[in-house]
Amino acid sequence: MSKRSTDRRNWVRGLAMGLTLVFAVGCETVQTTQSGVVGVDRSQRMAISAGEIEQAATQEYGKLLAAEQKKGNVNRNPAQYNRVRTISSRLIQQVPAFRPDALKWKWEVNVLTSPEVNAWCMPGGKIAVYTGLMEKLNLTDDELAAVLGHEMAHALREHSRERASEQAMAGVGIQIISAVAGLGDIGQKGMEYAYMGVLGLPNSRAHETEADRIGVELAARAGYDPRAAVSLWQKMGSVGGADGPKFLSTHPPRAERMADLTSYAARVMPLYQQAKK
Repeated sequence: MSKRSTDRRNWVRGLAMGLTLVFAVGCETVQTTQSGVVGVDRSQRMAISAGEIEQAATQEYGKLLAAEQKKGNVNRNPAQYNRVRTISSRLIQQVPAFRPDALKWKWEVNVLTSPEVNAWCMPGGKIAVYTGLMEKLNLTDDELAAVLGHEMAHALREHSRERASEQAMAGVGIQIISAVAGLGDIGQKGMEYAYMGVLGLPNSRAHETEADRIGVELAARAGYDPRAAVSLWQKMGSVGGADGPKFLSTHPPRAERMADLTSYAARVMPLYQQAKK
């Protein structure tokens, strides 16, 4: 192995150790959800309070809705809105399986008229579904439940809070390590890129997998066929383009995702069958 390769490996190892130390000092370990039948039980490190994240999310949601309302894009189609609201309500009733407190969140559901194939759930239960998602993919109710369950799972697991905590602590750690090592601006920027490649992106893929698994359980408990998550992502693939390199992707590769969803949909089928009785 060349000296350059050895130096680079030592440098990355030192970065990881340094950031790990900063995380340990500045974060608290929390368990945001119960594991459920799907067994999502990863502990999370948080440096930012849930209250701060929810406040920011509420403000951003309000701003976005106000802007879209001026354009006449909020809940323009009553049938679409009622459909999304009905499915969301059934899913919300199942959130105590993962965290009982979430049933008391101030959930909001709105449909935005846009060609974009998208949906999301902000911290605290602020949901938006774009008409392009339903229309371009011609989603069934089961598939729409898979989308909503997935997005709600991100909120239940507080993934936004976790990522914000990582970024905040990484920023502090990088500044400290750069100052001590005398790396300067160029060196600090290099460490930021290394953090994203070595530590940041794998966590994002973990978040997506957790949301997939919790999403199929929420759907099954609400009486929606969890196997629809597989057909949903097949449809997503038809408009999403080819997979990029795995190490740069914030989502699991498509084939890997299909296999995982198929496995976990089968695991929660008894819940679906019970809900349908």
